[in-house]
Amino acid sequence: MDSALLELQKDLEEVKQLLEKATRKRVRDVLYVEQRKLETEITNKQQQQTGESMEVQKPSAIVPPMSSTYTVKIINYGWDQSDKFVKIYITLKDVQNIPVDNVQVLFTERSFELLVKDLNGKNHAMTINNLLKPIAPENSSRKVKTDTVLIMLRKKSESKWEYLTQVEKQTKEKNK
Repeated sequence: MDSALLELQKDLEEVKQLLEKATRKRVRDVLYVEQRKLETEITNKQQQQTGESMEVQKPSAIVPPMSSTYTVKIINYGWDQSDKFVKIYITLKDVQNIPVDNVQVLFTERSFELLVKDLNGKNHAMTINNLLKPIAPENSSRKVKTDTVLIMLRKKSESKWEYLTQVEKQTKEKNK
């Protein structure tokens, strides 16, 4: 086993220990995302060592720290709602051409985090915290369409959302 893989496994163990000790929801969510990233990176390293990764997936699925790939923050999006869902529309040119597994979303009751990996040489990330009302993470999903990622947030209760987030609500009401 090479030293890089050993270091990743040590990092993973430490993140798991921190996750057990963490009591704050937001901290637990961050640690959980990091745990998933490390597990994926370890799996990819193991596959590279056995020579499987070339046929199974693109080698750039997990970005090594010294890679020239960088992350772009997504700030433009549209949203709409029905009785049961809040839908977030993110336009990303050619997103349909990358593996579906490269589009990952982590849902919590009051937030979601989108990561689109290796799209035209860049990663794209979007985090929305403090959603106006709680959602059902287990019933929320994402769809990849032509040049668009659609995130479907399942509402916990069928009520109309005036705003997407608490911050947006406070800002708009303060201006009134």
